[in-house]
Amino acid sequence: MNVLSCSINTLKGLYDISGVEVGQHFYWKIGGFQVHGQVLITSWVVIAILLGSATIAVRNPQTIPTGSQNFFEYVLEFIRDVSKTQIGEEYGPWVPFIGTMFLFIFVSNWSGALLPWKIIQLPHGELAAPTNDINTTVALALLTSVAYFYAGLSKRGLGYFGKYIQPTPILLPINILEDFTKPLSLSFRLFGNILADELVVVVLVSLVPSVVPIPVMFLGLFTSGIQALIFATLAAAYIGESMEGHH
Repeated sequence: MNVLSCSINTLKGLYDISGVEVGQHFYWKIGGFQVHGQVLITSWVVIAILLGSATIAVRNPQTIPTGSQNFFEYVLEFIRDVSKTQIGEEYGPWVPFIGTMFLFIFVSNWSGALLPWKIIQLPHGELAAPTNDINTTVALALLTSVAYFYAGLSKRGLGYFGKYIQPTPILLPINILEDFTKPLSLSFRLFGNILADELVVVVLVSLVPSVVPIPVMFLGLFTSGIQALIFATLAAAYIGESMEGHH
């Protein structure tokens, strides 16, 4: 019962985190819910960029790829390598999920560094990268949790729950809590790094608007890509672990 109570408190904590605010937000009323409108706007822009790029790349496929097709095939091969390394030989069905996570986070992170969101005036609040909002990162983390639970149950059936008493039943509470804290760490790692990067750039631009922020912005592009890779790699690792059992 204590373990169940801790797990429920962890999930409640994730729900409470969705109320965390940094700065002023632009809200929409949808039904009986209040949502961050600026997150939906920037997310739709990122999705449009991804869909548009993919459409252009596959519009006229060539046997010998060139240009954008060659670039997208390289990206696909990279995602397949990450998935295979972390999941194993049964990585194939999970490439779309891992690839979607990586590309959405990567483009979202870079949009915060490259697109001048803040020049677009809103009634209140301001636009920023989708991953600059805790609601987005929590949603991505919870999707990852659903994915690795589904992977484990699909592969091993009810035997999946045997991992909680390995290597010894004494570790049952710790193993259960581990699964419920994974989305917490995933969401905070991504949110914290992207928020910190954007705040550093804003502060430096306000203090020294000419030269100093440029190297920091390039460093932000690098760390943004690394954060997308870390999230996708951890998601694949969790899926591979759930399919193979406890290590």
